[in-house]
Amino acid sequence: MAGNDLTAPLGMGKRKFFRMPFGLIGMGIMTVIATTGLVWIGVVDDPLGGEPTAVVPLERTVEGLSSRDIAVVEINPDIAGDSKPDAAKERKVTLGPRFEEAPVGSEPNMASRRELSTLPDDRVTDRADHGLIPKVSVDGIRPLDIYAKQIAAEPASAPRIAIIIGGIGLSEAGSRNALQNLPADVTFALAPYGDRLDRWMREARMAGHEILLQLPLEPFDFPDNDPGPHTLLISLRGPEFLDRLYWLLSRVTNYVGVINAQGARFTSTEPSMQYLLEEITRRGLMYVDDGSSSRTVAPAVASGTQTPFSRVDVVLDAVPKADEINARLLQLESLARSRGLAVASGTALPVTIKALEEWSRDLEQRGLMLVPISATIDRP
Repeated sequence: MAGNDLTAPLGMGKRKFFRMPFGLIGMGIMTVIATTGLVWIGVVDDPLGGEPTAVVPLERTVEGLSSRDIAVVEINPDIAGDSKPDAAKERKVTLGPRFEEAPVGSEPNMASRRELSTLPDDRVTDRADHGLIPKVSVDGIRPLDIYAKQIAAEPASAPRIAIIIGGIGLSEAGSRNALQNLPADVTFALAPYGDRLDRWMREARMAGHEILLQLPLEPFDFPDNDPGPHTLLISLRGPEFLDRLYWLLSRVTNYVGVINAQGARFTSTEPSMQYLLEEITRRGLMYVDDGSSSRTVAPAVASGTQTPFSRVDVVLDAVPKADEINARLLQLESLARSRGLAVASGTALPVTIKALEEWSRDLEQRGLMLVPISATIDRP
């Protein structure tokens, strides 16, 4: 037995170790992996390694849109400054000057249902003794321009119908019924004597409804038939007339124009109508004749004063019965198909709202288009 056999640990004297350079081997393996990855990224066409993708073929035209109707809009930060990753940015597509902006993936007509502004724009707001009233901005922008609702992208040949429902704000139940059950493109006319008009204006515009303000004008049987305080009379001129008018205009904000409430005598008196429409034009509003009087001179006067103008062709609920309202709706459709455009008015009666709700359900399938009142301005 050798001397070192006695001092070596048990069994170690009989084994020989071969020391492997494990550090060098590991570095070599890592180098091979890194080199393979670089070659893969540089040569293979899909560096994402098969991550799901979608390919959408783009045509030169889409439903009548040319390439110049489509523009790329940068990704904008959320207006509210939300710090959440999924709410920080929103991608939008601009559909040219004819259509509104709509979120990517939405149908064009979804734009017509977006919320409208509910706060008065300082550029088109003036302060009078009774409150805020509309005005034209120093740049020539009108309240009509600011508060009008853009119409949805539809074929230009589709007959258009505008419907105005008046008396909003006078009855809580009637106003709520109209707001909950009528399409967004129905225009609401707010009565100046209504309760909580600001609330109704906000709710209506948030739901997509354009707004008019009703102006009480003198009827032939005044004062036996009195439309209410601050009624505009043919005997008034100057400061007294303007004081009454400004009181009415200050009842609410964010409306595109005014519509007469009664006023057969006033609307048949040319000097009075000219005096009123000159001021309406100066305030940047449109005027709508409610179609209740055959003696109205509003169309001719509006042409002379260059007032943005429209008029009602059919009064739906002069006789507030379901069969009569349905007959008037058929008359309205016929006028729209023959002229290309027709306007109707009604009140927020339960029978009227129900008839309109049922009538409007398949309007598009019947080839008709519902539009806000501002889309009917200056028709032939």
